[in-house]
Amino acid sequence: MVLEVAILHIVKGRSEAFEKQFALAAELINCQQGYISHSLKKCMEEDDKYLLQVEWETLEDHQKGFRKSNEYQEWKKQLHHFYEPFPTVEHYQ
Repeated sequence: MVLEVAILHIVKGRSEAFEKQFALAAELINCQQGYISHSLKKCMEEDDKYLLQVEWETLEDHQKGFRKSNEYQEWKKQLHHFYEPFPTVEHYQ
């Protein structure tokens, strides 16, 4: 199992819209090969900050499967405009 972790800084004042859009976009990742689960946690100290964790069976399932899929292109379209700055994504075993 591989854990993908990203700290998401959302454009100030856009958190509510981000949460609504993320709930819709989550369907794009749920159906991916190797996807196990995900969680999105809101920071208690900073209003526009979140922790995203996604469990994958393998690193390739995320980087070569999801990231090269049509669903990822839609994910980007739906969510990437909320990030400022763009998050660093890391993987853990």
